[in-house]
Amino acid sequence: MKNITLNISAIVLTLFALLTLFMSGSVIFDLFGIREKEGNYVLFIVVTNFVAGLLYLLSAYGMLTTKPWTVRLLLMITGMLIIAFVGLMIHVNQGGIYETQTIRAMMFRISLTAFITGIAWKYISKNRKTTSEL
Repeated sequence: MKNITLNISAIVLTLFALLTLFMSGSVIFDLFGIREKEGNYVLFIVVTNFVAGLLYLLSAYGMLTTKPWTVRLLLMITGMLIIAFVGLMIHVNQGGIYETQTIRAMMFRISLTAFITGIAWKYISKNRKTTSEL
């Protein structure tokens, strides 16, 4: 069950990373006219998501190979996303332009990352401690 759960999580994370890199990269580098379609995007959120996408790929590798640093990396990504979300809320409260879907997307991204972090903790970190104690 451990390997199946980690493999499925790694696949989901990889697909999410690729989608994230495509969408945020298209906005940052103005590819395929996506920048215009995105409307009032918040650049620091797009850049944060792009960096998260790169780190998601590394995390997926860590999950597939059950590397102990995977949990710390996923915690760092979650923290980075939360900090960006707080910055987004400050931006919104100061009257900055934004799209409502950005708030929903960030909440989803943070939740998904936290959920996958929990899976990595359960199947990588938690099990390492138990086996090392034997």
